[in-house]
Amino acid sequence: MATGTQAGMAPSPALVFDTLVAYQRSAALRAAIELDLFRAIGEGPGDVASLAGRCSASERGIRILCDYLVVIELLAKENGLYRHTPTSRVFLDPSSPACVASTALFLGNPTMYEPYLRLADIVRNGRTILPGEGTVEPENPVWVEFAHSMAPMMAPMAAPLGEIALDGLSGAVRVLDIAAGHGLFGIEVAKQRPGAQIVALDWAPVLEVARENARKAGVQDRYTTLAGSAFDVEYGGPYDVVLLTNFLHHFDPPTCVGLLKKVHASLKPGGRAATLEFVPNEDRVSPPMAAAFSMVMLASTASGDAYTFRELEEMHREAGFERMSAHPVPNGPHTVVVGHAR
Repeated sequence: MATGTQAGMAPSPALVFDTLVAYQRSAALRAAIELDLFRAIGEGPGDVASLAGRCSASERGIRILCDYLVVIELLAKENGLYRHTPTSRVFLDPSSPACVASTALFLGNPTMYEPYLRLADIVRNGRTILPGEGTVEPENPVWVEFAHSMAPMMAPMAAPLGEIALDGLSGAVRVLDIAAGHGLFGIEVAKQRPGAQIVALDWAPVLEVARENARKAGVQDRYTTLAGSAFDVEYGGPYDVVLLTNFLHHFDPPTCVGLLKKVHASLKPGGRAATLEFVPNEDRVSPPMAAAFSMVMLASTASGDAYTFRELEEMHREAGFERMSAHPVPNGPHTVVVGHAR
């Protein structure tokens, strides 16, 4: 039975071919970012010769790359001049405060894409072909790149998470930010609540990025760090709030429950855990971004997954949490799952 956008349409091989060559799209976009093409176009619409000069590239290469980007609607072309589309102007021109071009450094990192070259082997074995535990192998340097380059993608989710995590709390609060990465989530809580004290936990090299971001945000005097594995280090506490952002999906349910028990033990009675996750619906095929994230976990981890709210709720309840609630982040693929400590 036909479903989705193909319902009622005549069969066509276009989707098959488009999918088989989809790597060309990502490669073209990464090349344009590396060449600083979007900055060059932002300086004023240009023809092939001028853009080649600005990007220190061949005219043939620039012409073909720019035309391809027009075909996939990331640039516009008129009378031989290339211009920004609304999307490229906002999200790819480095002069835009909403630019997310730096995410190409993480999303295009060999650690992230090379497993897909052996995806059939991964499906056969049910786990990544990366060494050890994959991207969650201790001290994996990929997370330093994540902290540096993925902040623009995560920043729009920081404010909603902070509001949800702090809702109903008054006065000064103590907050533990587990797998802090770039630190933006804990930093946002500190900005929203002047009395908040933040403890950021991650690998030591990653925390260097978080500390610098805290300094830039002016909250460094209320921002301390705890280096090591979330499974091994003592959390201290008690805390009013524990943030678990983009973390549980890397592990299987028993491992998640064990970690959540440790989180529960670090909270004050009535304290809360705020977990930011890709949460698919029960059908596991919608909404698209949340549902598709399971493939990322299959490729890059030994046992991770994108969990439904029911699955996350069960994990939290087994760890001692109650009054579970789900809060979709506006205009984003994530959901904040909140559980309260008994």
